[in-house]
Amino acid sequence: MKLEHIGIVGYGEVGKIFAAGLKGCAISIGAWDLKFQEESTRDAELAHAAQAEVQAYASMQALCGQADFIISAVTASNTLAVAQAAARHIRPGAAFLDLNSASPGTKQQAAQLIDAAGGRYVEAGVMTSVPPHGIRVPMLLGGEHAQALAETLRGFGMNASAVSTEIGVASAIKMCRSIMIKGMEALVIESYTTARKYGVENHMISTLQETFPSIDWEAQGAYFFSRVAQHGKRRAEEMREAANTVREAGFEPWMAAAIAEKHDWVAQQARDGAFDGLPMGASWQQFADKLLKNSC
Repeated sequence: MKLEHIGIVGYGEVGKIFAAGLKGCAISIGAWDLKFQEESTRDAELAHAAQAEVQAYASMQALCGQADFIISAVTASNTLAVAQAAARHIRPGAAFLDLNSASPGTKQQAAQLIDAAGGRYVEAGVMTSVPPHGIRVPMLLGGEHAQALAETLRGFGMNASAVSTEIGVASAIKMCRSIMIKGMEALVIESYTTARKYGVENHMISTLQETFPSIDWEAQGAYFFSRVAQHGKRRAEEMREAANTVREAGFEPWMAAAIAEKHDWVAQQARDGAFDGLPMGASWQQFADKLLKNSC
């Protein structure tokens, strides 16, 4: 699969990382993002793109008109909307890689739109946080064109493996994993902050260390708090898609739905300024103290 002109939809954290990592792998790399049009973000985002030698497109139509490989890297709730917009303009034969954390059902709807428009849809299950792996982040690909695209992406230095010709399998793997990982994040935040309130955190964490000695619970706690504080909104959207995945399987997603609420709550605390002033690399205790202070 020959891919020479890459277009990235969503120039956020993941989009920027992929644009930088793929530099030199294609003739051109461009991006489109609503932030290119919003007054409050336009100048900074366009300046970043220019500095990174990424062409900032004015619309989805403009990006699709040039790209033979489109990467969708938006928030989970926008997965289908991006596919709908791209399907109106995608070039026949262009590959469409959907990185977004959405349910199998959502990915199947997106695939139908892109394929009906003449594109080649491939779903991706991104199996861990993109930073610090960059474009080497492990990805599972699914769909009729997954194997061919995986071979091309490995040539770009990416860590991509095809797992199924059926759309939805890679997403199911990703979503089921997310219930566990995001669930652990939510549990750690709730458990650690409550233990901090009662002054029993040292006793509690020592018992965790005894039970699961391979995990550094202090360091893991700090990482979980920091990631949710920074990306809670995006994680909450992902967990709502995980809840949809459970529903699609025929179950009531009590746990996934609760995890989404916890991440959303932490995200709201962050928007309200609860974590303002915390240094880079803050301990979990510093995050917990901010939450406790803000809840009083």
